[in-house]
Amino acid sequence: MRKLKVKAIFFDLDGTIVDSKEAYLIALKTAWAKTGKQKSIDVELVTEIPKRLEQSLPINDLLKDIDAKKFLQEYLKAYYQATAMIAKPMPDISDILRMLSNKAKLALITMRYVTKEKVIEELMKFDLAKYFQQIITALGTDDPKPSPEALIKCAKLLEVRMDECVVVGDSVADIRAGKNGGARTVGVLSGIFSRQELERENPDLIIESVKELPDYLE
Repeated sequence: MRKLKVKAIFFDLDGTIVDSKEAYLIALKTAWAKTGKQKSIDVELVTEIPKRLEQSLPINDLLKDIDAKKFLQEYLKAYYQATAMIAKPMPDISDILRMLSNKAKLALITMRYVTKEKVIEELMKFDLAKYFQQIITALGTDDPKPSPEALIKCAKLLEVRMDECVVVGDSVADIRAGKNGGARTVGVLSGIFSRQELERENPDLIIESVKELPDYLE
């Protein structure tokens, strides 16, 4: 394909910049224990629950007779605690971000319902915070992804047009947000969504990980 010419790159966090897959299992185990209803772990639920939450889809049918609201509260609390402790940077991500920062302005837009300061603190542990000129969490917008609101806000702060931006993420919400905002979109397979799931969203490009992104940018 033709290389993408962009002035800004909007990255997702989990599954794109950091690997937090283990946190999904911890969150599920913790939520089951707190609700006291489930003894064994269904492996498919480890990824199915976060996939549905990413798309604002109900999870009631996955929980049987468990109170979904209570489960979700415990799940998210455990997930955010776990990611802060065990999330790790994707391989070679520092070198890649340094390289990309010479090509375009970089920003981070995450669906985590935490403060921007929490995300910065986590990134600083990996010496990655310095690469991002803007960071917006779900608390920094009235309408998180797949709405393009956070992306549009970020583009204004960076003084670029949306058609000059590319959104890079592992989820269908990332692709939908980018398309809804008029940006180019790149899906990465380093998260919990499959190639088939991302292909259905028709992104401009699908790559294995962010490591491949420099090859596709001017």
